[in-house]
Amino acid sequence: MTLICPDPAGGGISRNHYRKKKKKLVVSYDDIISLENLLAAWKEFLKGKRNKKDVQEFEAHLMDNLFVLYEDLKNKTYEHGGYQAFKINDPKPRDIHKASVRDRLVHRAIYRILYPFFDTLFIADSYSCREGKGTHKALDRFRVFSRKVSCNHTKTTWVLKCDIRKFFASIDQDILLRILREWIQDEDILWLLGKVVRSFSSSTARNVGLPLGNLTSQLLVNISMNEFDQFVKHRLRARYYIRYADDFVILSRDKVWLECILAEIGRFLDERLHLKLHPDKVFIQTVVSGVDFLGWMHFSDHCVLRTVTKKRMFRKLCEKNIFSYLGLLSHGNGYRLRRKLTSLFFSDGKKLSEGREDIFFDE
Repeated sequence: MTLICPDPAGGGISRNHYRKKKKKLVVSYDDIISLENLLAAWKEFLKGKRNKKDVQEFEAHLMDNLFVLYEDLKNKTYEHGGYQAFKINDPKPRDIHKASVRDRLVHRAIYRILYPFFDTLFIADSYSCREGKGTHKALDRFRVFSRKVSCNHTKTTWVLKCDIRKFFASIDQDILLRILREWIQDEDILWLLGKVVRSFSSSTARNVGLPLGNLTSQLLVNISMNEFDQFVKHRLRARYYIRYADDFVILSRDKVWLECILAEIGRFLDERLHLKLHPDKVFIQTVVSGVDFLGWMHFSDHCVLRTVTKKRMFRKLCEKNIFSYLGLLSHGNGYRLRRKLTSLFFSDGKKLSEGREDIFFDE
């Protein structure tokens, strides 16, 4: 692969990069399957699910179920069950696959042991499904980067914005398991991870895809995409890079450099991870003209909620989520929208009347 010139704005190879590549997972299979870990995983899993029928049925014979599960894992007779499929709109249609309570307990047990190790390998600017991260931190980081690259908005800043096509459904399981083997030496842990990974295949191909409903999927896609993160940071030497799941941006004052690395990005994703960029969601534009990232339109000195997000917020507005939306709007320039939302919702103690959607779009 051709060596790409580094970002003119700076950003060399981390001194810890090669040291981290030599780290190996030191926990054992017994740490994952121990009754202590299974019980701790159950307590974490139970939060917010006590009223679910399948959870109540499992809890009614909790210790018996835990002992049976422990024996199956210990003897390696454990088999992952199937999935219950359903669709949600969040905001676009997504296919969710829900495993049994027993299998989700195994996912939780794996996650709570493996996450602390793998999280130390991830770059600081990967924000999806990580403790202390999230969308709001990613948005704040984008604003910081925008100010730095533009020298406090005195120079033109270009943003390369990309999205991976059918992200979860396109994860190559063989590649993922190979990556896991680079970090994990315990064959029993690899066996268990193989059971979880191979329990699902997308409708398009065998041994491809991870289910959106699995807790382990959140960790596994980050492990897979960490290969790409390291490539961007240490091969392309992109200093101002942010990734949230399959959405990522790179900021620079050099448009030509961004155009140059775009081809290398597409090649790496295709050849190394068998992933493809979404052709309709790749662009290079200035911050001044507005950059659509994680539900907000970002400009040089402010950011506003996307119009489609406003419409969705209005349609779903109710007494249960009013404060969540007010909190969301506090992370950008949404003062007037928050004021309208509050006055209309609480003026007569009722939710907003239908047919008033237009009031939100004069920000």
